[in-house]
Amino acid sequence: MTGSLTSPHSMFLFEMTNGRKKLAYGTDVEDALEVLALRLSTDEMAQVIPDNCIKISHREIQRYVPLLG
Repeated sequence: MTGSLTSPHSMFLFEMTNGRKKLAYGTDVEDALEVLALRLSTDEMAQVIPDNCIKISHREIQRYVPLLG
């Protein structure tokens, strides 16, 4: 992971092949994917579409909760 506790982090919402979304944080998209890889199994990571994500603010998280999987 390239991020540190002092670097600004963002929230990223990744599309999945099953139609759901995964929420991750990081300094950039690549960092967020690395964080996801630590949290998810290999099978779960295979469902994440790495080039299909949006950056969201912390205030927007509640809006996306029903879509998470």
